[in-house]
Amino acid sequence: MLQKMNRRMEKALPFIVPSSVIVGVLFAPVFAGYSSFVPWIFALITFAGSLRLSFSALKQALFHPIPMVAVLFMLHVFMPLWAFGIGHIFFRGDSFTIIGLMLAVVIPTGVTSFIWVSILRGNLALALAVILIDTFLSPFIVPGSLVVFAGNRVEIDVWKMMSGLFFMIILPSLLGMMVNQWAKKETKTSMEAVLSPFSKIALSLVVMINSAVVSPYLSHPNRTLFSIGFVVLLIASSGYFFSWMVAKLLKFSQTDAIALTFTGGMRNISAGAVLATAYFPPKVSIPVVLGMLFQQVLASLYGQLLEKIYHKPLANNTYMSRTK
Repeated sequence: MLQKMNRRMEKALPFIVPSSVIVGVLFAPVFAGYSSFVPWIFALITFAGSLRLSFSALKQALFHPIPMVAVLFMLHVFMPLWAFGIGHIFFRGDSFTIIGLMLAVVIPTGVTSFIWVSILRGNLALALAVILIDTFLSPFIVPGSLVVFAGNRVEIDVWKMMSGLFFMIILPSLLGMMVNQWAKKETKTSMEAVLSPFSKIALSLVVMINSAVVSPYLSHPNRTLFSIGFVVLLIASSGYFFSWMVAKLLKFSQTDAIALTFTGGMRNISAGAVLATAYFPPKVSIPVVLGMLFQQVLASLYGQLLEKIYHKPLANNTYMSRTK
């Protein structure tokens, strides 16, 4: 029953996350008071997602480092520069919005990218290795990138942010990987079966709470809000597209191209929202929260696009059956 629930929730992710944003805004007084619980809830989500990570996947991917380097380049060099440039074109002088756009792209790749790579029959070893390495680099890359791009326009407590990332991402990831590596198969399977659907519920709760915190900026739509939404959609969509183009330019295999598209396009956006609400003024959170509206929907659209382009004989049946 839990596995069936989890498959249905994975299929519904493009609708669950945006709906959670709306619920959080509409019932802000109910959820806003629980913001202190968000890091703990998110640590549980990370642990559940990390039960699929393994040290062997990292070892396999390191024997073929070019795709790995390409993904990390897209994640932490090209996309931050792209977002920084787009932000200054549309929001020159609005430091908080630009920092929010930067935060949305410098956070590590999303663990849920593994789900989409699996559905599209991409290179799972590469996807897992990218998630693993990028996760471990995040306490250094995220604060460092923000310091470089934000300068002294906003005060950033680097050490506090690094410790927050360690608690929310690194520690639960290591625990999940240890369970994957050393626990009995039955124990690991049981834990994953129980935690997978509940992690989706926890993700929805995190989105609701973070949306409630920034609800004063979202509950009264105006031209600025729609402009931010458009730019966030542009940047998020281009992340998938540019990652796919890099894979084609470098003539990667079909499986590597699929892994690169999703790991390069997706972000751990809920972690970004937690960081934004915890360490920055509320206005910084707006681009990150709006990013939650688009990420899973875009992943679904690009999944269907890649399915059609690569013409895998089993693509239609696999894609439909694995999302049912």
